[in-house]
Amino acid sequence: MTQQVQTRAVATSRGVERLVGGQFVMDGAGVKINRVLTQPLQRRLDPFLMLDAFGSDKAGDYIAGFPEHPHRGFETVTYMLTGKMRHRDSAGHEGYITNGGVQWMTAGRGVVHSEMPEQNEGLMEGFQLWLNLPAQDKMTAPWYRDIPADAVPRFTLDSGATVQVIAGSTHGIDGAVQRAVTAPLYLDIELPAGATFDQPLPAGHNAFLYVFRGEVVVEGKAVPQGRMAILDNAPQADGVRIKAAAPARLLLIAGRPLNEPIAQYGPFVMNTQAEIFQAVEDFRNGKFTDSTAAATV
Repeated sequence: MTQQVQTRAVATSRGVERLVGGQFVMDGAGVKINRVLTQPLQRRLDPFLMLDAFGSDKAGDYIAGFPEHPHRGFETVTYMLTGKMRHRDSAGHEGYITNGGVQWMTAGRGVVHSEMPEQNEGLMEGFQLWLNLPAQDKMTAPWYRDIPADAVPRFTLDSGATVQVIAGSTHGIDGAVQRAVTAPLYLDIELPAGATFDQPLPAGHNAFLYVFRGEVVVEGKAVPQGRMAILDNAPQADGVRIKAAAPARLLLIAGRPLNEPIAQYGPFVMNTQAEIFQAVEDFRNGKFTDSTAAATV
């Protein structure tokens, strides 16, 4: 069934609460990344826990990849703009991600996985987003899905804006993945210079955007390349209006907050310290490596 693109203007736009530059860190076996959404912002941007941006044409910045490591209690969403990466995990899943593809993994009660480059030269660029799971779902069975680029819905508006819908729904188009509790919206938006894009947003949802090409303006505030803009939660706003000051490309991410305690220790995100201690103990005892625990994809 073909979905019809629908347009709805935003009457009152959210503004920019603040700009965030992120911090460059080394992760995995020595991969250079820009951690845009850091741990101190988790409560403000609930249900999102982390956003990493990576991009380099120097193999030394990414070739070591992310060897086997554990996760529990949340979901990872890897969006590859350019490059080739192989995923393997202890639940028996294996996948390959390349230009424009997405890998969505629910760690649930525990999984050990690796993400390794399948290239030794050229550009590798993309993002990894961590999405929290509600307490009721933190111990669900691990789940995994590969979404190739041609399975990510895409549409172009009369303004020239081109939108890829990774999660959620916009303009009458359902994205590749839906989540009932956190209702994440994850859009990749490309705008020609001077174009405007309106996105309705529920009043209670937290939202941010990350500009990775060019520059945009939101309610008079410039958001330059390489910056995240946390959008305010003005009660009178019904969405956000984004205008491209120059040809631009950005991620727009929003979701319903869980409003639950967040306890994190490295790759484990639970609700209490006792659950964190249990996660560490379970990992040490090999309880993350049961391939029979996988949910059906």
